[in-house]
Parts: sequence; structure tokens; C-alpha cells
Amino acid sequence: MIRKRNIKIVATLGPASSDAETIRALFEAGADVFRLNMSHGSQEDIAGRHRIIRALEDEMERPIAILADLQGPKLRCGVFADGKHTLETGARFRFDLDPAPGSAERVCLPHKEIFDALEPGARLLVNDGKMRLRVEDCGPDFADCVAENSGDISDRKGVNVPDVVLPLAALSEKDRSDLEFVCNLGVDWVALSFVQRPEDVHEARALIGDRAAVMVKVEKPAAVKVFDEILESCDGIMVARGDLGVEMPIHSVPPIQKRLIRGCRNAAKPVIVATQMLESMIDSPVPTRAEVSDVATAIYEGADAIMLSAESAAGSYPVQAVTMMNSVAEEVEGDETYRTIIDASRKIKRDTVADAIVHAARELAETANVAAICCFTHSGTTASLVSRERPSVPIIALTPFAETARRLSLSWGMTCATTGTVERFKMAVVKAARIAREMGLAAAEDQIVVTAGVPFNVSGTTNILRVAPCDESLIFSAEPG
Repeated sequence: MIRKRNIKIVATLGPASSDAETIRALFEAGADVFRLNMSHGSQEDIAGRHRIIRALEDEMERPIAILADLQGPKLRCGVFADGKHTLETGARFRFDLDPAPGSAERVCLPHKEIFDALEPGARLLVNDGKMRLRVEDCGPDFADCVAENSGDISDRKGVNVPDVVLPLAALSEKDRSDLEFVCNLGVDWVALSFVQRPEDVHEARALIGDRAAVMVKVEKPAAVKVFDEILESCDGIMVARGDLGVEMPIHSVPPIQKRLIRGCRNAAKPVIVATQMLESMIDSPVPTRAEVSDVATAIYEGADAIMLSAESAAGSYPVQAVTMMNSVAEEVEGDETYRTIIDASRKIKRDTVADAIVHAARELAETANVAAICCFTHSGTTASLVSRERPSVPIIALTPFAETARRLSLSWGMTCATTGTVERFKMAVVKAARIAREMGLAAAEDQIVVTAGVPFNVSGTTNILRVAPCDESLIFSAEPG
């Protein structure tokens, strides 16, 4: 099943989409990657969804990426004696470590790390920012605040601390258990929450090893400030706009999204734009025009993937949400303005042989009427470099490793296939031509561009490029290779 678009769609699974029939329908509607949210559902639930996806993958004979999204530390206030209180603008309120039920004047905030990091002037945002308080005085076990707006505060509401770097590890004990579980299960990507610094990524990478690729959810102002260092330390980025919009001025999120997408493209690392993309489709069979425009913007910017969260996990119209996102993507990528924007935004620093090879492959494909670019890859690096070029022809990634094919399924424009071990370049060309024809991406009279490395089966050796006919008899009649 070949998509008629380059951008990928990530669908989150949940109560509304946990059975085999619905997951299959989501895939057929356009889902390329399935997200398993470790914040909801037991490990047994997650394992069941994983089994269904892998069975679907075998049936469809197409690699499907699975992304496990770790919960991260959850900062919440304590409970109140009366359940809920309304604070008026200017009201004074204290957070402390006293476990006694709260009142209209105070409540427990059972996270000493917050008090250790707070300074006067810092903000505490409660219940997704609906209640905003500013710290006037603080100590090792208290924070005296003033309410900046009127609102309710109630039991166990989430607390965001946007103005300081908290001395908290990105991995909680639950995350560590979930991390080991999903790596042993065999997921392809692990998404890290609450990342504030590159060291958070290094810690997770040490635990993951080479069992999965590491994706960082950029959802904290501290992560935005050191984004370049974080990007260097991970394999991919998720622009988590929901939390960014809580912790930062909402009007700053669109330019941050653009900057993060551009940075990921330059680094040849996939980037997902996430959160509230078709939010109204949780309850409605059609989205708003503003939501459709938001999805289109991410596509025009050249993101690798766009993601559905509650829309597909808990909404009333999960399949319709994927169908709508697929339709928007096809329409946008069919617009002549799309190619103009993508080409104009291609600003790549090229300083390696592999960079030069894939750049030449794109130039050849777009000037010599080539049907597809076929790249042989072990680790996925060469294919990612081709994806970074955003060519106007299909990209076929050929690899002997199912794990590599699955991870690459998240990348822009990538159609992946697993192959047996190839020892000679000529046989690689033959195999590429055959697969391109079988996929329906090229006909016998077409030409393809093939990139590979010699010697074969050695990572990081991309050093050869060939324009070849898709007719195998013509390949064998050509000069030895």
C-alpha cells in the first residue's frame, strides 16, 4: 500500500482504537506510525496493541513504526478539604510541603525539588495554565504567591514551572520500568517527556542502547533554549505544542515550531508536529477550518510527520480523523506552491561524501526524468540524508534489517523494504529495479537512481551512485559493476 503523500501520519492508540479491526482501519486510512501512550493503559494493554500492529505488519508486508511515549514526571498539587476553591486576581496563596488538606489559602505541593529551584518572580501554572500564580517569596519548603488571574484550584491538578530548570530527572521510576518493558517488547522509537537538558537524553540513551531510536518531546522552555544541543544528542524531535503553549506565551509557539522543524531538516533527523491538530474531531466528524489550516502549515513547513493524539485514541471518530489528515496532506502536496516552498527552504550544509552523493541523486532525479531514488542503507543514515533533500520523486529505502526499515517509516517521503544481504553493486541495482517495479513506483521503461556503499554491508560507506534502467535485461547488458 503506497501512500500518495510524503509526510507521515502518527496515530495514537487508546480506548477508542485498541482492537485489531480499528487499528487495521486506521492503517488503511493513512496511519504510518502508531503511538503507544505510556501515560494511559497498563503494560498488558500496551503489549496487546503491539501484537496487533506486528500482525498487521506481517499481513500488509510493509514496515510499520511503533512509537512508545513515556509519561515523564508528573507534578501535581495535593488535595483540598473542600475539593475546590476559587482564587480571585490578586489573591495570596501558599504552596508548601505540609500534607494536610488544603484550603483557600494554601495547599501541599509534594515536590521539594520545585522549592529548591524557585526564585521570586517565577510562575506556577495550575491546571494547564488556567490558574497562573507568581512567586513573591519562597524558601526550602514554601512558596508564597499572588494570583495573576481568577480561576479554580482543586484536587491533584497539574503544576507547570516554566521559568526555572527543575532538578528533576526526565525519567521517573515508572518511566524506567516502562522503558525497559517497551524496549524488550520491540518498539522502534521511544519518546522522552520532561526533557530540560542534553544530559536527560544521555541518561535515557544509556538505558536504551541500540534497542530503539530516541525521540525528544520539546515541551519545556528550558529545552527550547538548548535545542541545538538536545537535537545533537537524539534521533528525532516531537514539537509538543500543548505543553509549550502552557509554559510559554501562546503566540511564541508558531515561530518555535518553524525553527525546530528547520533545525531537524538541516540535521537530517525526523520531526513530528503534535498536539491538538484536529482537536474538534474528538467529538465532531469534521474539523474546523483553523485546524485544517494548522495541519497544512506543518506540511508546508516540511515536517516529517503530523500526529493525532486524543482524536484517534479516545475520540468518537478515530478513523475519520486519520482520513481527514490524509486528505489534507494529499491536497497540500498536490499544490504547486508546496514544491516551491519546500525547494526554497532547502538550506543544507554539505561536507561529506554521503552528503554530496544524495545531493547529486536528487539533482539527477529531478533533471533526468528518473522515477525513484533507491538507497541501500544499514543504519538508515543514507536514507535520512536523501529524505532531508526532500526530492520530488519517491524514495525507496532498502535494508537487510527490519528494525531499520521500521524506524525509517517515520521519515518524510520514505517507502521502506527489507532485503536479503547484497554482496555486489550490480545485484543491488537489479534488486532495486525489481522492488521499484513491484511497488508500482517505476515501470520497466523508467530509470531509477541507486545509491550505495562499497564495500557492501558496511555502515557509513555511501560512496557510489548510478542511474539505471528498470529493465533487468538492460542492467545485465551494461558494463560490469
